[in-house]
Amino acid sequence: MNTNNAILIESKKFAIRIINLNKYLTNEKKEMVLSKQLLRSGTSIGANARESINAQSTMDFVHKLNIALKESNETEYWLELLHETGYLDEQQFISIYDDCSKIVGILTKIIKTCKEKS
Repeated sequence: MNTNNAILIESKKFAIRIINLNKYLTNEKKEMVLSKQLLRSGTSIGANARESINAQSTMDFVHKLNIALKESNETEYWLELLHETGYLDEQQFISIYDDCSKIVGILTKIIKTCKEKS
């Protein structure tokens, strides 16, 4: 893995946070449904970003990152629901939501730059 690639680094760190949050939600809060959705979408971001490394073309690269962006947006939704239903307190929510928003920003910038160059 390229250790200078911001999206790969940030999405992997985020996936680890999501996995740990899932453990907390299932073990401490006994929440199984929303946390499973969050786990799926939150870890999928990095998986799709990683897939983009071996893209066959610029179009394929952008496509993979667009999927990661969609997963990021879905993750924000699950985080909002967990917060608004009391499973995440304000501090927990803001911390992880800000990380997700940062990833959305990075992905958006990469996609925009690729489209402008095409």
